[in-house]
Amino acid sequence: MKVLVLNGPNLGTLGRREPEVYGHRTLADLETLLADRARGLGIELLCLQSNHEGQLIDWIEKEGAQSDGIIINPGALSHTSLALADALHGSGKPVVEVHISNVFAREPERHRMVTAAAAKGLISGLGFEGYLAALNFLAGLNE
Repeated sequence: MKVLVLNGPNLGTLGRREPEVYGHRTLADLETLLADRARGLGIELLCLQSNHEGQLIDWIEKEGAQSDGIIINPGALSHTSLALADALHGSGKPVVEVHISNVFAREPERHRMVTAAAAKGLISGLGFEGYLAALNFLAGLNE
């Protein structure tokens, strides 16, 4: 099984950006955590991050086609990007959307997530554990 993990805008600054919201661990820490879990589950993982909507869509079209599932944290694009939602939906792959913070405990404009409609599930507010839960869920679909 192969899983594509996409992280959107500003997630490359994890550990530095608003540590009171996102914690002190970095994107590299997250990718190491996921790689360790993926190895134990027999999953091949591809982790990518971009601050650019079009790049995320290109990866969904190219890498998503070669994957069995997608984990995505679209960051703030979750609230605005119909194009990203369309790409996820059009991938035909099971998608789990993950947010490190509880978006529903934040500003009201973050409560509407257009990309979540393209996902089988949404995990919000569990920190890095949310990514692990998403990986476990996708692994269970292949059992």
